Amino acid sequence: QVQVEESGGGSVQAGGSLRLSCAAARLPYSSNCMGWFRQAPGKEREGVAGIYSGDGSTYYADSVKGRFTISQDNAKNTVHLLMNSLKPEDTAMYYCAAAYSFGGSCNRAWGNYKTIPYWGKGTAVTISS
Repeated sequence: QVQVEESGGGSVQAGGSLRLSCAAARLPYSSNCMGWFRQAPGKEREGVAGIYSGDGSTYYADSVKGRFTISQDNAKNTVHLLMNSLKPEDTAMYYCAAAYSFGGSCNRAWGNYKTIPYWGKGTAVTISS
């Protein structure tokens, strides 16, 4: 059975930093994307950052480019998300996700949360102004 588990999150003031981590076990494919989605109250789940296990190519939402950095440890099937310069609008539940990589990229999967088969339970991130 596939397992996806997040750690990290919490509350900080605007301008601060947080780090999220996610570990996946028993994924059924070696060519995969792992990363993060987020969902704020009343809003649809959106892709934040994803990384391809093959060559480390990344996907970032426009709203986080230049502030968030995703990295991976393939040996441990683990990804990390370093979030800097946090803003109140980054407040949301953050969900780790894992999916098959189409064409060696996460763009397709991270563009539509409905295509993601594996999810963590989520971790809350709250940014105060």
